[in-house]
Amino acid sequence: MTDPPRHPAAEATGPGPARTTDFAHPDQARQAMRRLTSGVTVLTVNQDGIRHGTTASAVFTLSRDPLILGVGLRPTSTFATLVRRTGRFSVNVLSAAQNGTAHNFADPHRPLGDAQFAPYEWTADPLSGAPLLEGCLSHMSCRVWGWHQVGDHDLLLAEVTGGSHRPDVPLLSFAGGVHTGVLTPAPAPRATPSHSEVS
Repeated sequence: MTDPPRHPAAEATGPGPARTTDFAHPDQARQAMRRLTSGVTVLTVNQDGIRHGTTASAVFTLSRDPLILGVGLRPTSTFATLVRRTGRFSVNVLSAAQNGTAHNFADPHRPLGDAQFAPYEWTADPLSGAPLLEGCLSHMSCRVWGWHQVGDHDLLLAEVTGGSHRPDVPLLSFAGGVHTGVLTPAPAPRATPSHSEVS
C-alpha cells in the first residue's frame, strides 16, 4: 500500500520548526496575523466641543510625501462618526508607562465626553482642537484624506499636518496583548567580504 499524498503546506520548506497544524486553516492565518507588532495609540477628536478618545493599534504610515497615515476603524464607532463630521483628529502615541491609559480608552463603559479625559493632563491640539495627552511618545494632528470600506472595518486615510515628539519607550501591541520593554538596537549585519578578501 502506498502512503497518501501529503498536502503541500505540510512539506518542509526550509529551516525552522516543523509545522504541526494545517497551514491553510483560517484560524492559523488569524493567529499568524496577530504576531504583527504595532504601537498603541489613543485617537482623539473634538467635534464642536464634543470630545472623544479611543484606543487603537491599527495605525500605520502609508506615505512619507505627503505624510499620510492609515487607521482601521469600526464603521459604527463613536470616533468614526465624529471624525466624519469634523474632518480632523489627533493621534497620541503612547509611551510604555501609559498601559492604564490604553485600557481606559478601550473600555466600552468609560464615561462619554470630557469626563473620559478627567483623569489626565491634556492640552488642545492647535490644529484639530482634539485633546493631546501628556506623557505621550508623540502627537500628530491629522486631516481626513479619504475613507474606504475594507471588510468589516473602514480604512481612514489622513494627512499629518503637524506633530511633536520626545524620546521614550513605546507601548506595543503584540499577539492580542499590550507589552512594554526596553528597545535594544539589533546588531549590525556582518559585511560580506569582497572577492579580494576571500582566500
